[in-house]
Amino acid sequence: MAAGLKTVILLSFVLAVGFLLIILSCALWANWLPLLVALTFVLAPLPNALFAHCGGDEFSSSDGATAAIDLGRFLTSIIVVTGFAFPIVLTHSEVVRPGACVMSIIGGGLVYGTILAYSAAFRQGDEYD
Repeated sequence: MAAGLKTVILLSFVLAVGFLLIILSCALWANWLPLLVALTFVLAPLPNALFAHCGGDEFSSSDGATAAIDLGRFLTSIIVVTGFAFPIVLTHSEVVRPGACVMSIIGGGLVYGTILAYSAAFRQGDEYD
């Protein structure tokens, strides 16, 4: 299924809402630490993108899952968990208010979900038909 203009418009709208929630979580309570959540979710897909091309070729005997690909997935999961846990830790230490924590987590989830949906919708097939 080819992704079209409607997909791009929907993804850009969801991304804008996610960044809006993160910025509002900072601006409404005059504490700019939750803005680091946006940075973690933007950087989260980077290890997967870097290590995705380290797989074996079609002549290798393995299933295609190599240690480099697993390392990329592991690093991505660490960054994603950090993005969700960081506002919770800040709220627990009373640096950030609970409302800012909730807005930051929802906004970060929207940002990361948009990045995943974009990469899934516009993935280039490696098939040689």
